[in-house]
Amino acid sequence: MKESAVLHSEAATDQTHPRSSDIFSSEAYRRELLQRVLRSIPFAKSERLGALLTYICEMSFKGTADKLNEQRIGCSVFGRAKDYDSSIDGIVRSQASRLRQRLDQYFSEEGRDEPLRISIPRGSYVPLFSETKVVVSHREVIVGELGAEQSQNEPAPLTAPSTISAAWSLTLLPWLLLSVLIVTWGATWLHSLHLQTAAATPEKSGDPVLSRFWGGLLTPGVKSLMVMPDSGLVMYENFSGERIDLKSYLDGKYRAGVSEARQQGPPTFQATPMLDLASRRYTSMVDVEAVLHMQERARLAKSGLDIRYARDLRPNDFKTGNVILLGASTADPWVELFEKDMNFVLQDYYTRYLAVVNRHPANGEPERWAFLHGNPNREVFGVVAYQPNVTGDGNALILEGTSMSGTEAATDFIMDDSQFIPFLAGIGATKEHIPHFEVVLTTNNLGSSAGRPKILAWRKTR
Repeated sequence: MKESAVLHSEAATDQTHPRSSDIFSSEAYRRELLQRVLRSIPFAKSERLGALLTYICEMSFKGTADKLNEQRIGCSVFGRAKDYDSSIDGIVRSQASRLRQRLDQYFSEEGRDEPLRISIPRGSYVPLFSETKVVVSHREVIVGELGAEQSQNEPAPLTAPSTISAAWSLTLLPWLLLSVLIVTWGATWLHSLHLQTAAATPEKSGDPVLSRFWGGLLTPGVKSLMVMPDSGLVMYENFSGERIDLKSYLDGKYRAGVSEARQQGPPTFQATPMLDLASRRYTSMVDVEAVLHMQERARLAKSGLDIRYARDLRPNDFKTGNVILLGASTADPWVELFEKDMNFVLQDYYTRYLAVVNRHPANGEPERWAFLHGNPNREVFGVVAYQPNVTGDGNALILEGTSMSGTEAATDFIMDDSQFIPFLAGIGATKEHIPHFEVVLTTNNLGSSAGRPKILAWRKTR
């Protein structure tokens, strides 16, 4: 009688409370998860990644995920023409890579306790919803209680099959683990072989002019220098009102003390907190993402990156080889080495505004493009400058902006083949020669993230 009562309770439980796995597989729960992801910090700052994730999830919810492909996503999400060449325009691939990184970030931080996870397997654009925790169902709990009760009344005999099963499990476990390792190694080797093949023949997988540009910056077998900006320096300059040029940055005296005038200033500008900012090493997620993109380009070009913090460099480090600099001279004073030959230069007016100064305006161009704090249009500006290095035997690429979003716009511009390839063609670049150039970009700051950049002006310097 007691057993039948327990079984009856089990049936009632299954009827009134669906199993956790059933809840997670429902469309309603997955939509709620999608909204939590979109509201999270990694996605609140990126409208484009949110749009991409929403689109592929909606296709999955509608049962049409089998129709997801690069061409369709490029047209539906990024506004490309129906006949655009996805082998040249790699915006979907690059954004999908960033999407995977942001999903990993969410589920390792804010969403670490989520019982369901969204992932985009490499080589596919179909979202995968998978449970991250082993959930014990009501049925398993009740049957377990029944088994425990039964064991108290009469001990369960140890049968031969259970002994044999345990022995086989212990014997097979090492072989199963070895098989998993072999399969994983094989998949990694094949993936590596695929990347090496693609890198060995860039002309067959992309635009030859674009390959020439990246080849002139990321030389096979040679490391290029990539300089990370000193965000602590920017905060120090903003609080103190002092401009730290390259000479002052090198001698480091500003970190040992502040000017007498500032020490006598209001309490909020006392020396201690300013020196604390000046001595710490800060950089932004925008800069980290730029490094990740550049590392991918370098890997495909069979090149390498020597990533250094601005404060750790000396003039001799710039005498040979190619260099990539992130941030304006207020964050990376090494940009001053190249500003004397540039037409578009960022200038910080501190309490007033930050601007891109146009040293020699062409017809119809303004003398400056100003970034005003509190601008309702949220308009920011970025500069891309491709210049000779300091000795003239290599190249330098400068990516800077009037804000983090401006620097992001500059990075997005050179990484977005659909914009960058037509620009290179417009300045007369060929697969034999890439002229040096400067370009001013504008975009809107969307939740601290840059939208699609637009060209305001450019110069061909050689």
